[in-house]
Amino acid sequence: MAVCWWLLILFTSCSAHNDFFTSIGHMTDLLFTEKDLVASLKDYIRAEENKLEQIKKWADKLDVLSAAASQDPEGFLGHPVNAFKLMKRLNTEWGELESLVLTDMSDVFISNLTIQRQHFPNDDDQTGAAKALIRLQDTYQLDTNIISTGELPGTSSDASLRSALTVDDCYDLGKVAYSEADYYHTELWMVQALKQLDQGETSGAVDAVTILDYLSYSVYQQGELERALDFTRRLLALDPAHQRANGNLKYFEYQLEKHKKVEDREKQEAEEKQKKETLSRSDDYLPERKKYEQLCRGEGLRMTPRRQSRLFCRYYDNNRHPRYVIGPVRQEDEWDRPYIVRYHNIVSDKEMEKVKELAKPRLRRATISNPVTGVLETAHYRISKSAWLGAYEHPVVDQINQRIEDITGLDVTTAEDLQVANYGVGGQYEPHFDFGRKDEPDAFEELGTGNRIATWLLYMSDVQAGGATVFTDVGASVWPIKGTAVFWYNLYPSGEGDYRTRHAACPVLVGNKWVSNKWIHERGQEFRRRCGLQETD
Repeated sequence: MAVCWWLLILFTSCSAHNDFFTSIGHMTDLLFTEKDLVASLKDYIRAEENKLEQIKKWADKLDVLSAAASQDPEGFLGHPVNAFKLMKRLNTEWGELESLVLTDMSDVFISNLTIQRQHFPNDDDQTGAAKALIRLQDTYQLDTNIISTGELPGTSSDASLRSALTVDDCYDLGKVAYSEADYYHTELWMVQALKQLDQGETSGAVDAVTILDYLSYSVYQQGELERALDFTRRLLALDPAHQRANGNLKYFEYQLEKHKKVEDREKQEAEEKQKKETLSRSDDYLPERKKYEQLCRGEGLRMTPRRQSRLFCRYYDNNRHPRYVIGPVRQEDEWDRPYIVRYHNIVSDKEMEKVKELAKPRLRRATISNPVTGVLETAHYRISKSAWLGAYEHPVVDQINQRIEDITGLDVTTAEDLQVANYGVGGQYEPHFDFGRKDEPDAFEELGTGNRIATWLLYMSDVQAGGATVFTDVGASVWPIKGTAVFWYNLYPSGEGDYRTRHAACPVLVGNKWVSNKWIHERGQEFRRRCGLQETD
């Protein structure tokens, strides 16, 4: 029975540490683990140094003795004490020295490392963090050199808080992209690795030949034959016997000659047609992904100055609610259509820290509901960890729930528990709806409380760069401010979904983003938010 409990504890411990890269909060634990390991390593180094110091003293003493004895061996051993000590050294003391030399001082360190290694990140974590860097590079249009030097927008001026990428790091990022057949990013990061090598940086794991091999193939896959040929020639200048490069050289030269002889008129015509289509498109012609990334960078906001002038800040008491008549809350209009408001200083630092403290041990990889099967599953477009807190678990959670009800005027007894989320490296949640659509009739059926009528989103940390909440359909960007909450209705009063509320959490570029959500459902709001007669009322 004891063995079963031990296995259960071990499994729970291991499962709790999966997907480290999806939560900065959990990654902080790794820093302290590494700090303990460094202290253990230093103890081991000191033990080895003490051991070597003892051996050195012994060697130095015998060196002096041997030098004196070798000048007159018979005269030296003619002294009975010297003869006795020689017998004793060879019979006893050299044996003790052998034992000292063979003593393994690493036992404690290796034991500690073996225990801690169970909770280390794995290959998936490293790959996930690499993909996050590449995602940040695309979303915020960052140059590889900016990322490599660590001088990201919003970073502290304190150099100790910045890390630079080595040649090996850049090479590994390129390899991750290569494994995904992402030859564009393979090229970018291999070029950066090569650049740092050319600038004199050294590497013990990779050389220019290996990098050039990846580069020639990645640019070839992108259809750039001349560049592929250039990289191959540069490789052969360093390693003339490189078998694959010699084969590629002949193939690239043949293909290049073939392309020069045959004029690809269809391609030219297609390019001309594409140009005309591009010129005829309106500025609003943007795929959602591009629009999402623009909004994350603070670009492409659609609100006109006239509409902007109609947004106000006010003191709000929710129709003279008893709790807020004397101390109303500060309310700020963030957007008009759909109506999105922000409430300032809505929770205290102490309350937010308590919520984080309650949630952190229970953080698990955030999931999405599969629209076809309804099954909860992880997704590459949602990089965060979350935990659910019930009102009964702590007075602070109950107080926050009551505050939400008092301010919104909606019944929260049928709402979902408070969801606390912490985002990881490049943490994001790509565009989605909070409410269940018509093609998802069973989205919240098991709850029995109807659809999600409204969303309350509380920001529990400031974010130095990135991490905005953007509404891709209308072009709104709402930036995290610690202690504030934004609120919007997902449904029209008629109960129809408001598709303008499609929103996303932008990747966190620099910082640690904590939020909590309260999804309020239709049940219980019948007399608090009455139905409209029109579909979009």
